[in-house]
Amino acid sequence: MTTTKSKVVYNPVFTDGAEFRIPTFKLLKQDGSLYKGAKAPDLDKEKALRIYRAMVTTRILDERMLAAQRQGRLSFYMQCTGEEAAVIGSTAALDDADMIMAQYREQGALTYRGFTIDEFMNQLFGNELDYGKGRQMPVHYGSSKLNYMTISSPLATQIPQATGYAYGQKLKGDGHCTITYFGEGAASEGDFHAALNMAAVHRVPVIFLCRNNGYAISTPAAEQFAADGVAPRAYGYKMDVIRVDGNDILAVHEATRAARKLAVEHNRPVLIETMTYRLAAHSSSDDPSGYRSKDEEAVWREKDPILRMRLWLESKKWWSEDDEKQLQENMRREVLETMKRAQKRPPPALDTLVSDVYDEVPPALAEQFDRLKAHIRRHPDAYPKSAEHAKREA
Repeated sequence: MTTTKSKVVYNPVFTDGAEFRIPTFKLLKQDGSLYKGAKAPDLDKEKALRIYRAMVTTRILDERMLAAQRQGRLSFYMQCTGEEAAVIGSTAALDDADMIMAQYREQGALTYRGFTIDEFMNQLFGNELDYGKGRQMPVHYGSSKLNYMTISSPLATQIPQATGYAYGQKLKGDGHCTITYFGEGAASEGDFHAALNMAAVHRVPVIFLCRNNGYAISTPAAEQFAADGVAPRAYGYKMDVIRVDGNDILAVHEATRAARKLAVEHNRPVLIETMTYRLAAHSSSDDPSGYRSKDEEAVWREKDPILRMRLWLESKKWWSEDDEKQLQENMRREVLETMKRAQKRPPPALDTLVSDVYDEVPPALAEQFDRLKAHIRRHPDAYPKSAEHAKREA
């Protein structure tokens, strides 16, 4: 059975969806001017500058922390470079009480909502102030106060989780929604399809935002799927969909604002495909020179989303060269100083390995933990950061 009546034909007719051509929504040219006929979203100066500062802060944080990884200070890092507009522009269109379920490159969303450089550093270095108590890899942030679900490593698991959380929001009826971020590679996982089907059938307030950045690690989009990107998949689930220039901060903001209205007011899930480019490597473990050319990267560097917004701000007399210089200097100094402080903080206490897993630590686990402490005390040189804790807890 189908949910609608279909036309009856008497000769075999095959369709491949080529008749559906999804347009790309744009507002802002690279020179900071609007396209003819385009109307900028209703952004006041204060909010526009909040967005821009979050973009610049994210870019500087990424540059500095990749350098720290190369110096051996961090084990791992992933950058948002080139995708700041897709992440921050969409976050800025939400209510701060809306839930964010991110993948790996959404540190800009946290920056916009007020996550401090200190909080970033504590997680990256896994010290005693890390909310995750050092249990996660770097860049696996989370913040309950900012409604940002803690990142998990398995690819695409956050997508069906977002549908489930949004279903709870629908039942609660508090006027909020959930947004989940993922790349076009994650959209090839079964979790993506299960999530979209459930969201459409149960009509829940969720926004699926795909950052189509051209590559799933080293696999180009052309080798991932034959269809016209990710957006057409929404038709299979009778879901609202929009494709937007992911480097156009104004278009991303307006598309997400309209999507949120559909989600919250009408319980209609929405798929947004932002067309952007990953200027950085997939991660600090990746070398993109092995699968893409410098010429290709140069073309996209000319489409830098941060520069595009800066030019728009300058055209409105909301930003200047002096403002830019001061922001860059202040943020670089803050990142470096905060990193030094975070590195000096001790790791989480050893008992945090088990202290909040059970109401009462089971005897078997307590015995294992005692053996661990004894082992560390016998080999303090091999565990310098933990030896002091083990000595104090003896």
